[in-house]
Amino acid sequence: MMNGIKLFGILLFALSVGFVYKTTRKQLSFEHFPAFFSKPLINNNTNTNTNSNTNTNTHTNTNTNANINTNVNTNTNASMNPEEILRDGNGVIFLETTDRMEPPSLVLCAIESAARVYPDRPVVFFMKGLTDINSEEDEKRAKERFPSLSAFKNVYIFPLRMEELFKDTPLLEWYLKANKRWERYWIHNLSDGCRMAMIWRYGGLYFDADVISMRPIPENNFFTAQSTDTSGSSVFGLTPRNKFAWKCLNDFVLNYNGDIWGHQGPDLFTRVLKPLCGTEFKVVEDIICGNISCLNPERIYPIPYQNWRKYFEVWKELPSFSNSYGVHLWNYMNRDEKKSIVPGSNTLVDHLYKQYCPTVHGSL
Repeated sequence: MMNGIKLFGILLFALSVGFVYKTTRKQLSFEHFPAFFSKPLINNNTNTNTNSNTNTNTHTNTNTNANINTNVNTNTNASMNPEEILRDGNGVIFLETTDRMEPPSLVLCAIESAARVYPDRPVVFFMKGLTDINSEEDEKRAKERFPSLSAFKNVYIFPLRMEELFKDTPLLEWYLKANKRWERYWIHNLSDGCRMAMIWRYGGLYFDADVISMRPIPENNFFTAQSTDTSGSSVFGLTPRNKFAWKCLNDFVLNYNGDIWGHQGPDLFTRVLKPLCGTEFKVVEDIICGNISCLNPERIYPIPYQNWRKYFEVWKELPSFSNSYGVHLWNYMNRDEKKSIVPGSNTLVDHLYKQYCPTVHGSL
């Protein structure tokens, strides 16, 4: 009897455990782990993937923004130097060889006109009085000195460092030994040396800061004659490390005479060009001497230096300058009379400013 009761108790306990286990399993399966056993499995996975993708995209966007910010910061603080800007050998170069930091409107007009005519080229203004430029932020601050130029993205301003420029050229020794205080034309001779070293080192185009550009010059290796028998030195262009430029640098030192006006400029270019052009140097039309083009005087000097005052006169009929790439205003001839543009005067120079450097003209 007692054994029967024990057996019945064991059986009843087993049935109770089985019922509890079955009930608990069902509840655990569907109430506590629905994501694994219910129909919304696919949707939940989809949502999970969507959230995962969303998070990934969020990270991607964050990284993109980080890259944008990094690029902005990198660009702002990036190393800024002439070698980088002029690396393609197609720059347009202007020089200020004095410590002057407030260039007259003609200089700003020359730079603006070049920036407009050559929008796909860097236009670089080297200034002796400028402090070091080490980043884009430095360069931006330098451009802010000249509001009329700050809007032009292809205009850059750098310090002019003579010893760095003349390094590895015949001009370095000349520069270090020159009697700067005793030379009558020192600034002009220095400018002549700088422009030749610049074009030898970087290539591209050189413009005097009193040349207003009108249309692109289609040549790479060229000089511009200022008269039919004399090359000018106000506008010329060569490829980097050009052999002709090296000949000019050597001639500069070997035949240096600081007491003769133009001896290191137009006269030097004429001396070096003549052997390439045959027995007679006559530039009535554009000619080619060796692999150098010599452009006729009308290209840059349509008004000869004897008539420089015509730029400051009112004309009954304005010249078209249809055969000119630019005009040289002979600012050196104007050193005594100090003529300058008068906005609204209707002079030729007033019209040139309005057409080719309207930003500078509007600021006057």
